[in-house]
Amino acid sequence: MNHLDVFVPAFGLLAVGAVLRRSLLREDAVWAGIERLVFWVLMPALLTSAIASVDLAALPLGRMALAIWLALLAGTAVSVALARAAGLDHASMTSVLQGGIRFNNLMGFAVTGGLFGAAGTALGAVATGLIVPVVQTITILAFALAPNTGRRIAPGRVLRQLALNPLMLGVVAGFAMAALGGLPAGLNPLMRTLGQAAVALGLLCVGAALSPGALRGRPVVQAATCLIKLGLMPLLTLWFGRALGLDPLSLAVALVFMALPTATTSYVMARAMGGDAPLMAALITTEHLLSVLTLPLWIALLGLGGP
Repeated sequence: MNHLDVFVPAFGLLAVGAVLRRSLLREDAVWAGIERLVFWVLMPALLTSAIASVDLAALPLGRMALAIWLALLAGTAVSVALARAAGLDHASMTSVLQGGIRFNNLMGFAVTGGLFGAAGTALGAVATGLIVPVVQTITILAFALAPNTGRRIAPGRVLRQLALNPLMLGVVAGFAMAALGGLPAGLNPLMRTLGQAAVALGLLCVGAALSPGALRGRPVVQAATCLIKLGLMPLLTLWFGRALGLDPLSLAVALVFMALPTATTSYVMARAMGGDAPLMAALITTEHLLSVLTLPLWIALLGLGGP
């Protein structure tokens, strides 16, 4: 397989988005509207249509979940330890945590779909369904535990945020449709077409959100966080996956999704919930730039998608 056919579209869309943001489409409202469309409509359609095509009986769901969740818990512990060792305050710690465990699933779908076709997209949707609730719960709890703010952990609020997350709704709908034998005729091509638009538009938005000017702040913390997200997390996933006996395709998809840079929505969350937004912007940009090297390297070293 020519891996240029996989990575040039994925990273090229980031570059095109960055150019469009600074030339043709400079208005913030344009990108905000596209982001809402992707988050609330296109991504749920992609998740629903992809998971609905999965044969649940043949899916190693338990082992895949365990490999991903163990890696996420380990990444959480290492990220918090890094923040404490660096003497960061709570706000900065939440940004390091988001940089260490959150992921850009749109890039994951572009890569796994290019490498493995429909099977890669379907397993990518399953991986998203396994990662999102754990990551959302951890990050919400991290913000709620901020000292001297008077905030209290409200289990009902956490559950409500998870239940109303459009990505989780898409995942649940997909598993329900898979259990019923797939999406009905007519609805399946509609949902699949909407889902196909999610990756291209979403990656354009990611590119538009990158901020090279943010790279100057705290380079040591940035480098260490990138090492956790782009190096340690996929390494742990590989180790746990092999120990649990995951099949090659499931292991490959899990590893790719855990090797992705952090989500650009991490900046929105940091700004809205009292995190260190400038550090978050720097981590988002740094991780996306470095992933141009690390993600193809993981795939090349492990021979994923090859003959």
